[in-house]
Amino acid sequence: MNLDLDLELIWRNLYQIGITFLLALPIAINREHRSEGAGLRTFPLVAIASCAFMLVGMSVYEGSDAEARVMYGIITGMGFIGGGSIIKQGNRTGGTATAAGIWLTGAIGIAVAYNRYEIAMVLSLIGFLIFQFSDYLKKQNH
Repeated sequence: MNLDLDLELIWRNLYQIGITFLLALPIAINREHRSEGAGLRTFPLVAIASCAFMLVGMSVYEGSDAEARVMYGIITGMGFIGGGSIIKQGNRTGGTATAAGIWLTGAIGIAVAYNRYEIAMVLSLIGFLIFQFSDYLKKQNH
């Protein structure tokens, strides 16, 4: 067994996963505060898992078509997890915003894995703002 660890690579991955965690927190805290099912555990876990899967895929497949398939798998998986949060009761459907938020945090993780921090920050900010202010705007229109 080779235990020759690349410490620089470990720190870089820790940095990227840490950034992903921090960018998922505003959405997670909002959801937790509003008691909307998925919250402080789910959103960061989805984001860091997406980032980690993409980092592994990038290092193993290095720019090949297989790397793109890893990303497609993450996107599909986030849709599957989010789909589990959607509940239909009569004429009312709930959980669609939670499902979209889960998908969004997956995208944050992928963006960070590709060093596209500007995309990840914009997604985090806009996602938080939508969750923070959409209830108020929806109530104003009804």
